[in-house]
Amino acid sequence: MAGILAWFWNERFWLPHNVTWADLKNTEEATFPQAEDLYLAFPLAFCIFMIRLVFERFIAKPCAMGLKIQANGPQKAQHNAILEKVFTAITKHPDEKRLEGLSKQLDWDVRSIQRWFRQRRNQEKPSTLTRFCESMWRFAFYLYIFTYGVRFLKKTPWLWNTRQCWYNYPYQPLTADLHYYYIVELSFYWSLMFSQFTDIKRKDFGIMFLHHLATISLITFSYVNNMVRVGTLVMCLHDAADVLLEAAKMASYTKCQKLCDLLFVMFTLVFIIARLGVYPLWILNTTLFESWEIVGPYPSWWVFNFLLLLLQVLHIFWSYLITRIAFRAVSKGKAGKWNPLHVSKDDRSDVESSSDDEDSGLHAKNIHSTTSNGTTGANSTNGYLSSGLCSEEH
Repeated sequence: MAGILAWFWNERFWLPHNVTWADLKNTEEATFPQAEDLYLAFPLAFCIFMIRLVFERFIAKPCAMGLKIQANGPQKAQHNAILEKVFTAITKHPDEKRLEGLSKQLDWDVRSIQRWFRQRRNQEKPSTLTRFCESMWRFAFYLYIFTYGVRFLKKTPWLWNTRQCWYNYPYQPLTADLHYYYIVELSFYWSLMFSQFTDIKRKDFGIMFLHHLATISLITFSYVNNMVRVGTLVMCLHDAADVLLEAAKMASYTKCQKLCDLLFVMFTLVFIIARLGVYPLWILNTTLFESWEIVGPYPSWWVFNFLLLLLQVLHIFWSYLITRIAFRAVSKGKAGKWNPLHVSKDDRSDVESSSDDEDSGLHAKNIHSTTSNGTTGANSTNGYLSSGLCSEEH
């Protein structure tokens, strides 16, 4: 074990040439990031999770009820042992051949069996009330942490001159405000990681798990080798769009169509400007070129910049998907109302509507209304924005 730890914490990988871990030990004159500081994130993540439960129960839920959001979920399918066995053990989306076989076996018409499977699939989705409470919690946290980040960064020299991220690196002292900012962000994503196993399991569970893991890894990586100055810029830049996304989802759940439209347009603009404009011209410029000039490359520098470049590739992909959603929504809006967070026939995944009105158009096939994260229409862009280091997402 000692040999593994020595290999993992190799100074030649983590630190610039001629710098050792002993050089970055805390003294009376200065405090530096220490790997053991990150253990604080675990108890704090538990506290954040408990705060979320209290917030959703005593703040978000009353707000939702006041906005006339119903607590009941999708209509439950009637109990049928044969169909339940097929659903749980074989397939949730039976093909036409299997539907015909079940129709003969149960003496049901195909449309009734299709309806049963659709209702059974919808049972596993969270209710609108649950989704609203979750979005309100995330909106509240993102708004708080984004506001804190702006207030903190506007007092720092590296916000106005990114070269300050590298002067005297890595001997840059860790202030209490910076330490708090980092640990709270890290704790929040650990809490999201934990809550995935207690919340209703969604179709994008794997994507979200990888997103949270990647976000936690990047935050941890930049803290350990004291790249926290540029790390704060990345976190604050990404939180800006997350606030608007959660607000748009809340407006969609409350059926405030015009507000939803406005917030989605604002979100799209902020996302594209921040991640296709500010991020490469501001963040990547300083991590790639200014740091090379001032500090010079070393192994963990290459890894850090590779991850940031990979993030930029994901930004381009997500921007394409978001733009496509907006374009399709506007195109459909020419014939009437449109909801940018619920655009049908997107290629990302298939989600069935729970409305019985759709049965009038059912013949021998499933009807699919699609969104991007495979859960609900109001969450449509969430899968794109959270499958990398966004949001969330750092």
